[in-house]
Amino acid sequence: MASTAAAVPADDKARKILLAKVHIAKKQLGLDEDAYEGVLLRVAGTTSAGNCTVPQLRLVVADFERRGFSATAKRPGAAKRADHPLARKARVMWISLAHLCAVREDPAQAIRGDKALETFACRQLRCTKFQWADQTQGDKLVEALKAIAERHGWDQSAKGLSKVAYVHVLKVRLCEAILAKLKRAGTAADHWLLGEAAFRLTGLGAANRAVFETQELERMAAALGAKLREHGGQAAFEEMGK
Repeated sequence: MASTAAAVPADDKARKILLAKVHIAKKQLGLDEDAYEGVLLRVAGTTSAGNCTVPQLRLVVADFERRGFSATAKRPGAAKRADHPLARKARVMWISLAHLCAVREDPAQAIRGDKALETFACRQLRCTKFQWADQTQGDKLVEALKAIAERHGWDQSAKGLSKVAYVHVLKVRLCEAILAKLKRAGTAADHWLLGEAAFRLTGLGAANRAVFETQELERMAAALGAKLREHGGQAAFEEMGK
């Protein structure tokens, strides 16, 4: 009987601690009432933390922690970047779109932080923080980014390509899309192929090169993109075909 009596206060203490963490998490993550109750309903089957058992509260807290909640006080500073697979994929695409001048944000800023991507992603996924976006809705964001790419001349088709080949081909197409904008701006000659354009405009590679390694293409996209921003003017940000 003594052990049972001791367990009740212990459970009561644990429950109070967990309830406090749940409410701190709600505030820390900036959840509105609908989003908060949605988490509770999905994880614990109820919309009120007060109705949760101790094990259910532990599951709720664990879910909030996966979304970025920390019970330990953090030093003020830059907001933590979303670090889930969707965020990493979207970040690579967003930086590439910046090189293409398909988004206004400078590539250097896109590399340092996710301010613009965060805004775009939250609007597409209807979430308050990209870090705790519903991963099952990720296709909405990816397709929105691909749509921007397509409008700016960057072909996203994967037909007939393996996963490894697709990554490489996408980088080739990105460089070619940037070159097309450079030609439209009059910065590159119409007859220049990718190798010659990269050599003449940025000093990369050799004028007669036609085949490139993936890492070379990444450097080429950054260098040609910088040239486009420098010399392309307002037209650099216009969609192709306009």
